[in-house]
Amino acid sequence: MTTITAKQIQKFVKGEPKRHAIGGSLYLVVRNAATPYWMLRYTANGKRKEMTLGQYPDISLSDAKADAAIKKREINLGSDPLLAKKQVKEQSIKLVDDLFADWYENDLAKRLKHPGIPKRIYTKDIKPVIGDLPIAEVSALSIRKIIQGISDARPTVANDALMYMKQMFRHGFKLDLLTHNPANAFTVSDAGGVEKSRDRYLTIEEIEQVFGVLKKNIAKFNRDNYLACALLITLGVRKSELCCAKWDEFELDKALWNLPEGRSKTGAPITIPLPIQIMEWLNELKIRACGSDYVFPARRTSKKPHMGDDTLNRAISSMFGHEAGRKVQPVNLMGDIKPFAPHDLRRTFRSLAAALGIQGHVAERCLNHKLKGIVGTYNRHDYLDERLAAHTKIANYLASIINH
Repeated sequence: MTTITAKQIQKFVKGEPKRHAIGGSLYLVVRNAATPYWMLRYTANGKRKEMTLGQYPDISLSDAKADAAIKKREINLGSDPLLAKKQVKEQSIKLVDDLFADWYENDLAKRLKHPGIPKRIYTKDIKPVIGDLPIAEVSALSIRKIIQGISDARPTVANDALMYMKQMFRHGFKLDLLTHNPANAFTVSDAGGVEKSRDRYLTIEEIEQVFGVLKKNIAKFNRDNYLACALLITLGVRKSELCCAKWDEFELDKALWNLPEGRSKTGAPITIPLPIQIMEWLNELKIRACGSDYVFPARRTSKKPHMGDDTLNRAISSMFGHEAGRKVQPVNLMGDIKPFAPHDLRRTFRSLAAALGIQGHVAERCLNHKLKGIVGTYNRHDYLDERLAAHTKIANYLASIINH
């Protein structure tokens, strides 16, 4: 085989995606829009394996050849470099933070559609208590401290945190890093309790009282939060779909919101017709956004450029006299109204639709639900005009409450 030179490597990198044989089982792998890397092929215990040695140009041709020669010498002596690399990595997993990072990389990120959810719960609720602890020092008391610290205010999150801790420590057990799972003995009864399906929605009397209190305390609640609640109750969209909405999803001249594929919980795209009343709120939000790409830009320093996942939840909770992390809780401004969450406004939309005589299949499409049964199989009509009429009917019904 002709000896490969450094100049030829540069040509390979600029050429078509390909696996280039360098010699001695060493390859340079060139991929589309990705950094080229060195790869060694070898056989260990009768199995053909491939091992990445590093990226080009971080590792030069001569260094890659030298590294490959060392690895081949180890293989000839009966060692498997991939196995040795794995063992070194496992030995570096000492703290709970290390364990979570390994679990996230090797399990959650590959298995879950939204791995950011357990990551957020770990970062916010688990890490502050046990993140810096050596894995072997985590006790059942530590687990109890975490779930009890969450359960009163957020019982559902407490159940999720317990579930994720059980899975994380089970991952550590599989890697022989633990002799037992410290979270195993706990059940949902120790955390947030058995979860019931939520059926909370606001009656028209409650809507009047809630928006009245919010308007009266707008300096505390924030105008952006107020308009977000108004949009949730009149459009019936999910909080997650609204909070990270971008202006380029809207055709304001046509009064349409094109919610793209992958942005909704179901993954299905939908075009949402916008009545005049909602266009007024959006025009105000456009001004308030001050040139941001997002309808609800972050108002404080944040990793996200848009309204946070918990912003509305926290704002609403504060009106009921609860703010997480505060020793002295604020006054309950909502009186005897039963607490509600942003998602309950979506359920309120559906209740209002039924009360106002909007046909069920139209209301379900407003919620971006797939029509069930044979109706869903054969009826592909998207009811755009009917949905505009439905949203307009609800917006007009609520206009005097929300605007005045």
